Amino acid sequence: MNRRTQVITISGLVGLIQISIDYPEEFTRDPNFVVRGLALIAHPHPLMGGTMDNKVTQTLARTFNQLGYVSVRPNFRGVGESAGVHDAGSGELDDLELVAQWMREPASWQALGLEIKQIEKLPLVLAGFSFGSFVCSHLCERLAQLGQAVERLVMVGSAAGKWGLALVPASTILIHGELDETIPLKAVFDWAKPQELIVQVVPGADHFFHRRLHCIRNIILGEWLGQAAWTQ
Repeated sequence: MNRRTQVITISGLVGLIQISIDYPEEFTRDPNFVVRGLALIAHPHPLMGGTMDNKVTQTLARTFNQLGYVSVRPNFRGVGESAGVHDAGSGELDDLELVAQWMREPASWQALGLEIKQIEKLPLVLAGFSFGSFVCSHLCERLAQLGQAVERLVMVGSAAGKWGLALVPASTILIHGELDETIPLKAVFDWAKPQELIVQVVPGADHFFHRRLHCIRNIILGEWLGQAAWTQ
């Protein structure tokens, strides 16, 4: 943990939800810094060791910090200090929706001694890794049905063929490892093809993107800022 990260618990549907909040570096130095948006990041499967501190999940949070977003990484039910037990995605979806609502409430941040200007109007990005991509796909669909469309959905190591993904917007960023042994690349192609979604493949990357985390960052930065923003 560093001064840009704050770990707290908030009230959930079955007890406390532990969340990690990551702030842009500029936000910690300048109280007048204008936050660009909010990013809700979902971690991989909790019964397979997934937590909010997963390396891919942290990479997503830091990448959106670099873009000026405040990132929130919740622990799913039964992980860390989050109450409850794993609910195969149903309860996790409800919890993620609750966290998204919490993020957009000015009172949530005021309770932390912070003032984020026009928080309720800031765009919301959803980003999930593996099981987290499954939950985020359904949250994106649910919010759209409620008239609360997200700015963009990012799916890394998407759970195609493993869990029932929702249909997603055409602007969705799909990032997958060429050598993913958990979710084969072909399964992602088969799911993406009918929707005409673009899949961005990282050569040599396994499911956890060992030694390829910077590729995730560069793809997202490139989508937001253009390839000139890429870094090694």
